[in-house]
Amino acid sequence: MSNQRRNPQQERGEKRLSQLLEAAASVMADVGYEAATMTQIAELAQASIGTLYQYFPNKEALMNALRQQYIDEMKMRWAPFTATPSKLSIKQLVDRIFDIVLDYIEKRPAYFPLLGTPRGNQRDPSGRSWLREHFAALFREKLPEMTLEESFRVANVTVQVLKGMHPLYLETSPEEKQEIVAEFKLLLMSYLKARLKA
Repeated sequence: MSNQRRNPQQERGEKRLSQLLEAAASVMADVGYEAATMTQIAELAQASIGTLYQYFPNKEALMNALRQQYIDEMKMRWAPFTATPSKLSIKQLVDRIFDIVLDYIEKRPAYFPLLGTPRGNQRDPSGRSWLREHFAALFREKLPEMTLEESFRVANVTVQVLKGMHPLYLETSPEEKQEIVAEFKLLLMSYLKARLKA
C-alpha cells in the first residue's frame, strides 16, 4: 500500500537517486549534454561509476529521467496559471510566463539545455513538446478562433524566445539580468500582441 512506511534501504536508494540526478543537472548546466560524462556525474555525486550504472544504463537514460523530473515540476508550477489566461492582459500573461520560467531556471539552470538535447534522442515526444503544447493551449484560451496549427506556431516561437534569453540571462551580471529580461519581455509582448490580436 502507498501509505506503508518505507524501509531504510528504500530511503537510502531514493536519496542516492536524488543525488545522482542533482549531479547530472549540475554537470549538464556546466558543460552541456555532449560533453557531460557518466564519470563526471558519478564523481560529483560522490558515487562509484558502478553505482551510477546500477540506476541508469547510459547517459541518455539518466538525462531522460532528469528531463521527466523537470517536466513534472514545471507542470505543477503552471497548473494554477492554466485556468486564468483569458482574464489576463498580454502584459500580465507575459509577466506571468517570465515569473514562472525565471524562478525555475534560477533553481534549474539545466532546464532549457536539457529539453533541447540531444537531437537524436528517441525520448517520449509528449515530454519533448509539453511546454509547446501548454503554451498553445494558453493561446487558444486567449484567442479561441486561433487554429491548432497557428497556436503551435506561436507557441514554438514563444519557447524559442525563452530559450534565446536563457544563455544571456545565466551569463550576465546580476545588474544586467533585469535589463536582459526587460528586452525579452518587450520582444515577446510585441509578438503576442500581434498574434493574439490584442
